[in-house]
Amino acid sequence: MKEIKPFLEVKDHSVSGETFQLIVNETYGFLETSPQPTKDQLSEYYKTEDYISHTDSKRNLFEKAYHLVRNISLKRKITLINSFNSEEKKLLDIGCGTGDFLKAAQDNNWYVSGIEPNHSARDIANKKTNNSVFNTEKIQQFKERSFDVITLWHVLEHLPNLEEQIITLTKLLKANGTLIIAVPNFNCFDANYYKDFWAAYDVPRHLWHFNQKSIASLFERKNMTVVKTLPMKFDAYYVSLLSEKYKTGFMNPLKAFWIGFRSNLKARRSNEHSSIIYIIKNK
Repeated sequence: MKEIKPFLEVKDHSVSGETFQLIVNETYGFLETSPQPTKDQLSEYYKTEDYISHTDSKRNLFEKAYHLVRNISLKRKITLINSFNSEEKKLLDIGCGTGDFLKAAQDNNWYVSGIEPNHSARDIANKKTNNSVFNTEKIQQFKERSFDVITLWHVLEHLPNLEEQIITLTKLLKANGTLIIAVPNFNCFDANYYKDFWAAYDVPRHLWHFNQKSIASLFERKNMTVVKTLPMKFDAYYVSLLSEKYKTGFMNPLKAFWIGFRSNLKARRSNEHSSIIYIIKNK
């Protein structure tokens, strides 16, 4: 049997302290976290007060800055989905967290539905969206070709059974609909700089790790194509802050800002941003 050499060994810095390997998927070129937790085990790796997307807490300067940036990003996300001129304006947001994006979309006359497995985050989201957010089982109950836009903001990397999930998305999307996926990019400068301390690896919560080529290849196999990419420039700074903490024990904001700045600067030529939004359509 051929021995599989890992691309990298990465520690779970935020919860368990365990070490995982990143293995190259030879079919698509993305990296796989190995070993992957079972479905029952996976929820245990999310049990931390520091998992900001599951709370609305603003306990410190870092969390306040996170929410400030999130509000700016929300406006850009709404501008993006409004640009598609969808007829019915039916939106599905998978992994919607505490529901701020869905609330903003609802305020912009979108008919919204959300999927969120974490019950605490789901409860918060439902208070904002008139109970429009459901557990993961609901995704199998939606009618096919129901949605004009489906969004996954830093969610695809968390989903078990990756190809099955993508097949489900393609069934739920209207023929002329738009799929929007935002994921970290392991070909960016900050990933190469921090290596196994790069916070966006976030094992084992992130089961998959993508670059642009692997995303294109993955969706080509499902008869879909990436029609446009957009940068998420704030992510370079946010990820660098956490990476500094993992590497040195201190967030070191000046150093993190410098690395984030360099990452965005180099991406102006390479187009390899820390995180990338992919706009994907049916062929």
